[in-house]
Amino acid sequence: MQCVKLPISVSVEINLLLVAVTVSALVTRLYGIHFPKAVVFDEVYYGQFLSLYMKHVFFIDESGPPFGHMILALGAYLGGFDGNFVWNRIGAEYTSNVPVWSLRVIPALAGSFCIPLAYLLVVELGYSHSSALGACVLLLMENSLIVQSRFMLLESVLIFFLLLAVLSYLRFHKAHNSSFRWFWLVTSGVSCACGIGVKYMGMFTYFLLLGLAAVHTWHVIGDRTLSHGKVVVQILVRFLALVVLPVIMYLGFFYIHLTLLYRSGPHDQMMSSAFQASLEGGLARITQGQPLDVAFGSQVTLRTVSSKPVPCWLHSHKANYPVRHSLVVSSPPRPVRHGDIIQLLHGMTSRYLNTHDVAAPMSPHSQEVSGYIDFNVSMPAQNLWRVDIVNRESDREIWKTILSEVRLVHVNTSAVLKLSGASLPEWGFKQLEVVGDKIYKGYQQSGMWNVEEHRYGRSQEQKERELELKLPTHSDIKRNLTFMAKFLELQWKMLTVKNEESEHKYSSSPLEWITMDTNIAYWLHPSSNAQIQLIGNIVNWTIANLSLVVYSLMFLTYLPRRRRKVEDIPQDTWEQLVLAGVICFGGWAVNYLPFFLMEKTLFLYHYLPALTFKILQIPVVIEHLYIHVLRSPAQRKAFGGVILGVLCSVYVSYHNLSPLTYGQPALSSDELAALRWRESWDILLRKR
Repeated sequence: MQCVKLPISVSVEINLLLVAVTVSALVTRLYGIHFPKAVVFDEVYYGQFLSLYMKHVFFIDESGPPFGHMILALGAYLGGFDGNFVWNRIGAEYTSNVPVWSLRVIPALAGSFCIPLAYLLVVELGYSHSSALGACVLLLMENSLIVQSRFMLLESVLIFFLLLAVLSYLRFHKAHNSSFRWFWLVTSGVSCACGIGVKYMGMFTYFLLLGLAAVHTWHVIGDRTLSHGKVVVQILVRFLALVVLPVIMYLGFFYIHLTLLYRSGPHDQMMSSAFQASLEGGLARITQGQPLDVAFGSQVTLRTVSSKPVPCWLHSHKANYPVRHSLVVSSPPRPVRHGDIIQLLHGMTSRYLNTHDVAAPMSPHSQEVSGYIDFNVSMPAQNLWRVDIVNRESDREIWKTILSEVRLVHVNTSAVLKLSGASLPEWGFKQLEVVGDKIYKGYQQSGMWNVEEHRYGRSQEQKERELELKLPTHSDIKRNLTFMAKFLELQWKMLTVKNEESEHKYSSSPLEWITMDTNIAYWLHPSSNAQIQLIGNIVNWTIANLSLVVYSLMFLTYLPRRRRKVEDIPQDTWEQLVLAGVICFGGWAVNYLPFFLMEKTLFLYHYLPALTFKILQIPVVIEHLYIHVLRSPAQRKAFGGVILGVLCSVYVSYHNLSPLTYGQPALSSDELAALRWRESWDILLRKR
């Protein structure tokens, strides 16, 4: 018996074009990302959250979910950043403890890998490797995408996940019998979740993919070659991967976010008292050990559930009108329940909370609310209030510290104690106005109150009561919100709490983006003309607009003719063209048109995801024209010459704008003036 050595062979297939464009992308995006060693445009915005992550301090950013911030924080963590830097102005020099390269490398890598993803996406759409290479060349030399990739910004990360989601879904759709088919579907769902987790703009492409998946699923349902069981499995798996999985991951992003940020911070007051009490320090330190049940005689602070326009606590000012009263809690305490009638007495001024049928000073349609003083003007006190626990579980619910949301209804007039939203003038110390609203309807956070600080009073004497208000509490009651309760509150705040929008020097409208009539100055050297500008490759933008027009004309020409049974192109070519239109034209449309409906400050960088899909449309149109429209060799040769000329123009535009893309070398004022190709561009010229 002989032992025969079997040869072991390993075959590796390397796409040299793909390798070449990937290396080129890494060079153009990573080269010199440590320059400038100063805060560049929105780094001043993201950097604040970065420092809070490093210190585990809670914050809320209403502009988007936390996953993008966590990605940037990962770079900071790997670079050893301790969070100690004051992010107060653009152009501020980074101190030695700030790892500039680490902060910027993840967005740069994401921007770099968008190029090979674009290559693979064009190939997956059924177009040639030459067309895929053309798409990569255009994206490689797109100055705006380069600028946005080289700093601590999130657009490049968003675009990376959007392209990966689309590519993965197309591979799933086309890999009918491949063992990797379900892997690509899961990858698409994961990428969609990550895109949405970076910025809510990711929703646009996600809905586009869901629509495409719904059409494909409908075709699966109509496939008579599949058994009923297989159809059900197909539908279930697609639903789990593209709907359930992204939802779970989205919740996961917030779970990690809230786990990391467990300390009290500057944004606490936007959240409810219960949320604040769940954080380490801040309100939790003040309320630790408070009695849970509010009782007759309790000493409490009342805060509105609403945080608009700012958080508000029920407050009065001290005056010398002594009144004897009882602030003593019985033993055992007699709890206040839903429906009970109470009086509210200000502990320092000894005045009862009162309202009557007198117009409020700033809100004449509502009643005035004040601490009652008997001026002997035949106006008796009306200081009885009914406790209405809104989030009660039973009709005799006990009023709970922090947890209960309470509506205080005036017994005499049925007016509800609420925050009007107006501010009192100088005589009212500019504080927010509290009124009695007689036409109060439905659930309004401005009319909801909860107890924050709570103590059981033991003394009848004024001075001793004042000391009791400052003494530590005596009970140890632990309250922790569930993750879902914190998530829902945080999500609601993110969607409803908006910063005051103000006009920015570099804000723009969506109409200006199409023809790039605007730009953004990202950074200016303190002593020279060296600067970084968000300006796109004007040749790219022009031919991308042209490709959209040409595609629309082709589609509108083919569609009625095919309806009339005139087939200018084969069926598979038509389906290929339609799919490319859904991805490229559709990707541009869903990432652009919604901005016309948004009431927020917009900038040119909001257009970059749409621009990416629009550039991918260019090779699609070119290849279709070359193969299916231009018939003669002479026409194709002339068209090839035009394409070569356009590519040369793209390079010239990229090269000329490079000093504004990379911030170096510094140009003279004359050279900068020569680059102002549009009158609307704001190129900064330093006066000598």
